Amino acid sequence: MRICLVEDDDELARRLAEGLSAAGFVVERAPDAETALAWPEPESFSALVVDLGLPGLGGLDLVAAWRARHLSTPILILTARDGWQEKVAGLNAGADDFVVKPARTEEIVARLHALARRTAGQTGPRLKAGAVTLDPGARAAWLNGEPLNLTQIEFRLLSLFMHRPGRIFSQRELLDHLYPLSTERDLNTAEVHVARLRRKVGREAITTVRGLGYRFER
Repeated sequence: MRICLVEDDDELARRLAEGLSAAGFVVERAPDAETALAWPEPESFSALVVDLGLPGLGGLDLVAAWRARHLSTPILILTARDGWQEKVAGLNAGADDFVVKPARTEEIVARLHALARRTAGQTGPRLKAGAVTLDPGARAAWLNGEPLNLTQIEFRLLSLFMHRPGRIFSQRELLDHLYPLSTERDLNTAEVHVARLRRKVGREAITTVRGLGYRFER
């Protein structure tokens, strides 16, 4: 999952980004609302994590501005206040969930997984498509009930496919979800990772759509 973290506290953002990266997320950072609003293709993120106490344009205004643009990406807000008024204001602005700081990374990870499941139309902790089952929280996957031995990159790729089965992903989109933008990347790398994943989940599970990209079959 690719996450945009909007947090002005550099130390907090660094620690949270490290924790999310260790949990298998690809994290892009924005220090303020203005930078986040200027980010190209925000819909490419699996979720947006927004601190309400941003300098300049506040977090609530950022959430409202994204929703005014008809952005449907799940938004998790971070707030330093435990009062119900700020939580209600955030949800009314268009956020999907909230976490009160200081929060453990494990809680934020769990809430992000829950948001991703809801977006995918899944209610249980495990995702299922065809013969493949995936548990994002446990970072485990099975084919016909047998455990799959996946690398971290392969698990990220499978997780992306299974959160959006039937959708066609271009090579660039796959790389965006596998590596931060700051990483040097080659489009051929996506093809290599797809080929390796196919060998483990079955060639019929991932279809190549000529000229467009790859699709995970339901």
